[in-house]
Amino acid sequence: MGDASEPKVVSRGLLSGPAPVVAVVVAAAVAGGLSPGFTDLYVYLQAGRSVLDGLPVEHPVDPVTGLSFTYPPFAALVMVPLALVPGCLAAAFVTGASVAALAATVRVVRIALARPAPGWLVALVTVGALALEPVWQNLTFGQVNLVLMLAVVLDLLRPDRRWCGVLIGIAAAVKLTPLVFVLLLLLVGRRTAAGRAVLVFAGSVAIGFALMPGWAASYWSHGLFDARRVGPPGLAHNQSIYGVLTRLLDGPPPTLLWLAVAAPLAAAILVLGAWWWRHGDRVLGTCLGAVAMLLASPVSWSHHWVWAAPIALLLWERARWACVLWGVVFVARPIVWPPYGRGREAAWSPLEHVAGNAYVLAALALCIWAARRATSGPALRGLGARGRTPGADPLAS
Repeated sequence: MGDASEPKVVSRGLLSGPAPVVAVVVAAAVAGGLSPGFTDLYVYLQAGRSVLDGLPVEHPVDPVTGLSFTYPPFAALVMVPLALVPGCLAAAFVTGASVAALAATVRVVRIALARPAPGWLVALVTVGALALEPVWQNLTFGQVNLVLMLAVVLDLLRPDRRWCGVLIGIAAAVKLTPLVFVLLLLLVGRRTAAGRAVLVFAGSVAIGFALMPGWAASYWSHGLFDARRVGPPGLAHNQSIYGVLTRLLDGPPPTLLWLAVAAPLAAAILVLGAWWWRHGDRVLGTCLGAVAMLLASPVSWSHHWVWAAPIALLLWERARWACVLWGVVFVARPIVWPPYGRGREAAWSPLEHVAGNAYVLAALALCIWAARRATSGPALRGLGARGRTPGADPLAS
């Protein structure tokens, strides 16, 4: 006769393994294939079709949405496989891959925080993270930010991997903003990984010039520096320093003013992130690097703020009251409480500016909290017990 406890053991094994996560990913893929929307995915597909058809890829405009492809030329090549399948299958794949990347990020971050990551918990946290506005916006637009976030997390939380830096280089080849993490790698002394990232990125630029010289020349000469090419920078959804200044000044700020505010702020946050990374809290250091990236970029749409998910995981372990406040901000979506769109942000009252710039203010509050902890002796002494000790790498195995 079999042991009566065997079904319970099998059940616990299934729950602790990858099965719950696989179920969530499959459900997400099915929902993605059956759902409408995916505005940005249509733009990706059009760019991929333009490459396949040999059409001029410079500023390809999607006939469905009327939006143009604004990424580097290399990114259009990445989108070619999506253009080979029907739109519903492309939507299913992107949605499933994004949720899988979110689940993988949850697992990697949990392990880096020296916390257990059984399958059922990873699946539960992944489903809960879908309530965060940047996450569900990323999915409904058909964006790739969750996948790019995973690439960065793997390189920075597992820096002893043989090819560390390659994933950051690939992420930067698709969207330029992950180049900020190259600076973080340099600040923490990972020069070899930073060099790999730069080489991979440079290779993507060279491929763009080789295959699409006209578009590459146009993009890298002047299109890169025009923040308005991706939409109105004053729109409430642009949660960056440039967006805040645009709303305050009722128009795009002078470049020197923007740089005078954004550059020192981002540099200080990067230095703070590098300090924490070198002192053993790689999760906090990486998240601060992400905050520096989001604030410094001229345009950081709300769906770029998918980093709210790993930051919430971090705060849950470090200061749960802060995690609750952070979650409220990114679930309640106060940035769209005031009237927005069609230039209405210019008429905001001071209180409406507070709500309409909530993501930026929350990020600045996170940085202040991290800076205060950096000067706290008890916080550092407890790091080895609550997170990782300096030099340790629990992911090495």
